[in-house]
Amino acid sequence: MSKSTSEVEMLYGEVHRRMIENGEWDRILHLLSSKLSESGWTDDLLHRAKENSRTMDPLSLQTILQELLLHAQTSVPLSVKREITTLIKQFVKEQFEK
Repeated sequence: MSKSTSEVEMLYGEVHRRMIENGEWDRILHLLSSKLSESGWTDDLLHRAKENSRTMDPLSLQTILQELLLHAQTSVPLSVKREITTLIKQFVKEQFEK
């Protein structure tokens, strides 16, 4: 049985609230930032943004962001995705199996 969009949004909101309340959100966010930096992902994205802005006429922040969004989403290293996903799954399991 599939959940309705509103049920999924409510569940997401509850998980997010609990993560913020107990500090897990900040801990995972810090870990994600560190892992992305260590992997060179952050530097690569910054380099791409600089290159795009140098060749863009007229310069548009919104256009740069649109061009980088797909690359940013698809270039996160698989090992980082797996590690962060595992942490989130563990948190959800711990919170809702009590």
